[in-house]
Amino acid sequence: MSSPTPQPTELTLHQASRVLEIGFDDGAVFRIPFELMRVYSPSAEVQGHGPGQETLQTGKREVGIDKLEMVGHYAVQPTFTDGHDTGIFAWGYLYKLGAEQAELWRRYEQRLADAGVDRDAPMPAKAGGACASH
Repeated sequence: MSSPTPQPTELTLHQASRVLEIGFDDGAVFRIPFELMRVYSPSAEVQGHGPGQETLQTGKREVGIDKLEMVGHYAVQPTFTDGHDTGIFAWGYLYKLGAEQAELWRRYEQRLADAGVDRDAPMPAKAGGACASH
């Protein structure tokens, strides 16, 4: 049996530094940059509908969070300042983002390099009908 997902005990949005500080009942405390949350949003818009369908996110260094809504007792749903609001971040996913932050940044920077794209480049305009659920 796997151990239960750690539950949050504290959650603070730091607007000036653009980080979500989240403490868990196992004692872990993470400061997750809004940019990292945005580029790894669990939404279909970012992750696609299957492996290899991910959309590389760029131009998110300065993204903020306008609001953060609870989703039941298991997640939060942020509304980012770029309008993205379809990602539901379960506690386990936020824990992973915090615990694996260095590796996730490394992978993101490698994906940018592989694509020949600058981290601060604006996102290309969307092609119509990319996701039938939107």
